[in-house]
Amino acid sequence: MSSQRIVIVGGVAGGATAAAHARRLSEDAEILIFERGPYVSFANCGLPYYIGEEIEDRESLLVQTPEGLHRRFNLDVRVNSEVVSIDPATRQVEVRQRETGEVYRERYDHLILSTGAGPLKPPIPGIERPGHFTVRGIPDVEAILEWTTTRKAERAVVVGGGFIGLEMAEQLRGRGMKVDLVEALPQVMAPLDLEMAAWLQQELRSHEVRLHLNEPVQQFDTPGEDETAQASVVVLKSGRRLPADLVILALGVRPETHLAKEAGVRVGDLGGIRVNEFLQTSDPHIWAVGDAIEVRHWVTGEWTLIPLAGPAHRQGRIVTENIFGASMKFEGVLGTSIVRVFEMTAAATGASEKTLQRLQRPYGVVHLHPAAHATYYPGAHRLAMKVMFDPGNGTLLGAQVVGKEGVDKRIDVLATALKARMTVHDLEELELAYAPPFGAAKDPVNLAGMVAQHVVHHDIGVVQWHEVSHLDPKRFLLLDVRDAVEREEGTIPGSLHLPLPELRERVEELPRDKEIVAFCQTGQRSYFACRFLAQKGFRVRNLSGSYRTWQMATREQALAAQPHSTPGPS
Repeated sequence: MSSQRIVIVGGVAGGATAAAHARRLSEDAEILIFERGPYVSFANCGLPYYIGEEIEDRESLLVQTPEGLHRRFNLDVRVNSEVVSIDPATRQVEVRQRETGEVYRERYDHLILSTGAGPLKPPIPGIERPGHFTVRGIPDVEAILEWTTTRKAERAVVVGGGFIGLEMAEQLRGRGMKVDLVEALPQVMAPLDLEMAAWLQQELRSHEVRLHLNEPVQQFDTPGEDETAQASVVVLKSGRRLPADLVILALGVRPETHLAKEAGVRVGDLGGIRVNEFLQTSDPHIWAVGDAIEVRHWVTGEWTLIPLAGPAHRQGRIVTENIFGASMKFEGVLGTSIVRVFEMTAAATGASEKTLQRLQRPYGVVHLHPAAHATYYPGAHRLAMKVMFDPGNGTLLGAQVVGKEGVDKRIDVLATALKARMTVHDLEELELAYAPPFGAAKDPVNLAGMVAQHVVHHDIGVVQWHEVSHLDPKRFLLLDVRDAVEREEGTIPGSLHLPLPELRERVEELPRDKEIVAFCQTGQRSYFACRFLAQKGFRVRNLSGSYRTWQMATREQALAAQPHSTPGPS
């Protein structure tokens, strides 16, 4: 086994990790990496921040160079070398040296495909016009910076509201450009549910990014006589025309699988290379990792595509362990992800509510808005948290967190709990680090477990924000238990105001022939009201996330339904 010849197609996260780990496992193995681009291992997640000059030195994006990998690991790394075909019968790959045009063949005992995913570029008229760029590699960002500088670009249109789209919108605003963000869906960040994405949308608007939601691009047009645009005019479904000096195409990615298909390797229904639990393809001598493969979702069990660096690195280690005789399993992905948008951070792990609805899987859900650290310590900001769980046994199914601080800490704890198949009761019992600058004696994760426990144990029923508009006023009463100042700043139409401190003295003012849905600002005071009223014989439920969640979600929902109304600078 020690004299094996391992050929790896593609570097970056999965391929480079596989190569380095293979060397650690065998000093005698011959290891070749073919990378069709000029860089074998670079921080593609850092590319937007290089454009925005938060990362100033381009060299810092280079995780490893061919020379460095050769010196440290004795790897044969060949950049600008494209594998153009695979011959499984002879176990050979055909390689074309892109600079010289030379074509040659190399044999392998084991082939690892780390071909990644390419930018999605649908056949929209005009999409290939000059000044349109994707963001996948260092040459892309160099081209963007050159275009932006030489054309003195002042206005950018970012098409796509996923990770890259949001990061690019933020970074281009940081460069002083006017930015329009176009998204065909009703919200940005598809992994989030609408009411959680709403916080990001508010943050974008507050930083003068003009949002165009529910607005597919119809075409990229030549500027008219009265339109100034260095790149093109982006024409939306509504007919709105957005002149652009720069267009960033952030429409997602598609697995690069043509080599696998031509070699007869099985490809799944989602278009990714299908692998088994050991990351082996349908050919026992060919393995695959990274963005090119389909993997099982840890919560739903569905095949899915997760183009994230973390899973790719883990897969790179696992596949080489298995090549050298181990039986390590890649058990699936949670899709744990995080993004910063100006002063706001959003993160998710596990299944979203819309995914659980699509699968018709029973679930419970709670919203809460705890402070990220002790409120008596200066600078405390509230988080928006959402937790999904099995309504029967409380097993975690998914979580989302948005806020200005402490988001990364909470999502990592929740992702770990998900991986360990913990319940909401386990969240309540977790012993987490506490000091006033960092958290609270009851950490937001503990509080999430407590709130969810009330639902699992049927201590209190809940109503979700999207259910409020469907409540029949003949059968339900909305009860606002906030103080008068809070109510003056806004409330849910049709609600009755009865502040919590007055509830005991005025309880007989409430009708007993209606079910009461209580709300406050974040859900805590209304929970207290619910417990009191339930003991007094009232039928009562709490509005999950209370007014804070309802207000944010319904406001953004209304804006999304009006694509012509996009607050921000013109």
